[in-house]
Amino acid sequence: MKYFREACCTSLEAVLAAERTGAQRVELCERLEVGGVTPSELLLRRVLAATHLPVNVLVRPRGGDFVYTEEETQAMLEGIRLCRELGVNGVVIGALTSAGEVDLPLMRRLIAAARPLSVTFHRAFDETADPLAALEDVIALGCDRLLTSGHAPDAFTGRALIGELVRRAAGRIVVMAGCGVRPGNIAEIARACAAPEYHSSCVSEDWP
Repeated sequence: MKYFREACCTSLEAVLAAERTGAQRVELCERLEVGGVTPSELLLRRVLAATHLPVNVLVRPRGGDFVYTEEETQAMLEGIRLCRELGVNGVVIGALTSAGEVDLPLMRRLIAAARPLSVTFHRAFDETADPLAALEDVIALGCDRLLTSGHAPDAFTGRALIGELVRRAAGRIVVMAGCGVRPGNIAEIARACAAPEYHSSCVSEDWP
């Protein structure tokens, strides 16, 4: 079975490998060891010049939590501005309050700066206090896509909640299953949740 696969890449070499092996889109970031941060302008320019795949760019100023200062917000706005200037396909963003709710005022600022680019709300979602309420907030913001592991360490473990999110979204947003998606488990994840898209770093012995 064919799955829509977004490849999480941190280098030009990874992007080219993803293109060769059938990925339909790239999420570009750096420093996966901290969950990913905004890639450098140099890497972004090199990737855009080398691939025909749509490139979504993670805009995240640091690892750690998703509660941001005004200085960090300005850094994200600058990153979004660069993404628009360079003509990427979309940005991948997310922000929470200290209470574990979607930070609606901050997200509105980021989304307004990003349009007309595609907007994905990233796995900050998996740290929200109430995922079903957070889903409705993300939809109300007008995000195009939600990346989630189903409030679990990986998408296989969280596949039941991902399925619930897909059902509740009812086509109002694309729910993309991500984290730990591999050749050996993608079929079972898909059977459980019927997500329309899958996000993976695509690193394994049988799925380079």
